[in-house]
Amino acid sequence: MSESADSNQDNIEAITQDQLEALVRLHNRFLEGRLGGRRAVLKNTDLTGLSLRGENLQQANFQGCVMVRMDLSSADFQEASLYACDLSEANLFKTSFVRADLRGARIENANLQGADLEKADLRMGGVSGSGDGSQAVNFKGANLSGAKLVGSMASKADFSDAIMAGANMARADLSGAMLEGADLSGADVKGAQFKGANMNSAILTGVHIEDMRDADLSAAITDENIGVSVSDMDEPLPKMVEQHRAWVESSGAKGKQLDLSKIDMRVLKTLKLEKLTAIKAEAAKFFGMNLYKVELQSAALDDADFRNCDMEEADLRGSSFKNANFAHARLLGANCSALMFGGGGATRRFSPCDFSGAKFRYAKLNNTQMKNAVFKGADLSYADLSGADLSGADFTGAIMRNTILDEAITQDAIFDKADKPVFKMKDSES
Repeated sequence: MSESADSNQDNIEAITQDQLEALVRLHNRFLEGRLGGRRAVLKNTDLTGLSLRGENLQQANFQGCVMVRMDLSSADFQEASLYACDLSEANLFKTSFVRADLRGARIENANLQGADLEKADLRMGGVSGSGDGSQAVNFKGANLSGAKLVGSMASKADFSDAIMAGANMARADLSGAMLEGADLSGADVKGAQFKGANMNSAILTGVHIEDMRDADLSAAITDENIGVSVSDMDEPLPKMVEQHRAWVESSGAKGKQLDLSKIDMRVLKTLKLEKLTAIKAEAAKFFGMNLYKVELQSAALDDADFRNCDMEEADLRGSSFKNANFAHARLLGANCSALMFGGGGATRRFSPCDFSGAKFRYAKLNNTQMKNAVFKGADLSYADLSGADLSGADFTGAIMRNTILDEAITQDAIFDKADKPVFKMKDSES
């Protein structure tokens, strides 16, 4: 439930799947003009986890309802009202919201792939403690790839970290919208309004925005590479990798360390299974790349961009990722444990993975090995750490809003008292 819903729906009541289906049957009779039909009207009702998959809810009214994690895939909400509803983490795959009223709705981290929001009303609405009685529509972290937002009214809507690749946003009003960190690659924005929009760190490859007056495009990734493209470097990358391996194998006596700092790597598309131990690639752009089982042990990768990367089973032991961005990245089964260097006594050095200040919003970190990792000040909002080994990890000052830690091992992990997770956890492997 959203924070606003929590404070304004004290008397909210839940209904069962059977009750919901009975309501749908009456609504269908209403749409068909049959005797005994009744329009579906639900206000301030808890429908968490229920299903309306494939149902026809045209012109229905679900005002102020909690619809978290519902399966609404392929449902038809044309001209329906979902005013101030909480649809967080719902399955809205190919759902129709044509001309629907979604003002003030919370749709955070939901799946809207292929959804149709043509001419939907996505303006501010609902009730909040802001003093003006309204709140912005919240699409934070939602997957809107291939969605249709043609002619939608989305001024001031929040699309932070949303995936909007290939979306059709023609003639949409996104003036004043929050698009920080959003992926708009290949989106159709012909005739769309972005006046005053915040597009800081947004992905805008293959996108031509006609009106960018007062828009914040700082750190945005466009077709004009930020920094030097890896294809334009002085030496071919394979040759540099060969020199780097000689440098690693000889402990620095031969070859040369590979330095990819500030290099745009995206043109390569993949570094799958590559051995890149001890490279330096600070502020490098790996966005969207296939890094499956890549070896990046003991590497310097501060400020690097790993958004939307596939890093499943990657070996990241002992590396530094301070302030790096892993939003929507997949690190399932990755090894982010510490490394030990040197001999005994004073020469022995313990090097944990350092993710201080890193962004892991909406990342998949299931079953990762993260013993003693440092997450000081990191943002792990909606990150999934199910089954991860977090023994001895330091989460001091970390943002852990809706972080999933089911079955995670947290023995000796450090959490701020105010933010200590309440999820189901294991204290040890035993």
